[in-house]
Amino acid sequence: MAGAGQAREEVDLELIKTLVRAHAAALRDDTALLTELGLRPDAANVVEFGPVALSRVSAAHRREASERQRLEAVARANFEAQAQTHAAVIDLLESRNLADLARRMDELTRLRFGLAVGVLALEGPGEAPAGWMSLVEGQIDMILGPRRLARMGCVPVATGLFGDMAQEIGSVAVVRLAMWQPARQGLMAFASTDEDAFTADMGVELTAFLARVIERTAERWPAP
Repeated sequence: MAGAGQAREEVDLELIKTLVRAHAAALRDDTALLTELGLRPDAANVVEFGPVALSRVSAAHRREASERQRLEAVARANFEAQAQTHAAVIDLLESRNLADLARRMDELTRLRFGLAVGVLALEGPGEAPAGWMSLVEGQIDMILGPRRLARMGCVPVATGLFGDMAQEIGSVAVVRLAMWQPARQGLMAFASTDEDAFTADMGVELTAFLARVIERTAERWPAP
């Protein structure tokens, strides 16, 4: 059905072109129609673009320029995020122990990414390393949902991860960690005071990549 409609539209367009060519003189003499189309005849009897047509062209150009600028801004932001992520990986790999890993994670969160706080957490049984938040069994599934890898955006059940800053948090990125054998479940969490810093429709590729780096780095040392 769509193909047939398209064919009819093309036939009609060709018919219109033929009629316009056949009656060009009448069209040039119809001032009201030309005005409606945003065209105007000049003294030499040549049809020129009038103010309406020019404004349409100008508006289309502005839309194109605006969209191009938006795409360029997104590309720049993505490039900057990737560059900072790669630099953050180097910082994490230089960790000396589990406590230093947590310290570096919080530090790069603020200095490299301009966020409010970064947290590493470990679920029981057993204790969490120094600098890591201790979570009770089942708390990670409560925050993320069973078998869910990550959550982005406004996640009220995650604000407790950020201690005294909980009331200031606007949005978060939370990613599940799995470390050691037998496996211990953990979380890597970033938080911002800006509600739009993380949104539910954002991709999780870069944060998930950092989480994998945290996992591999943590496994250099025995489980606590």
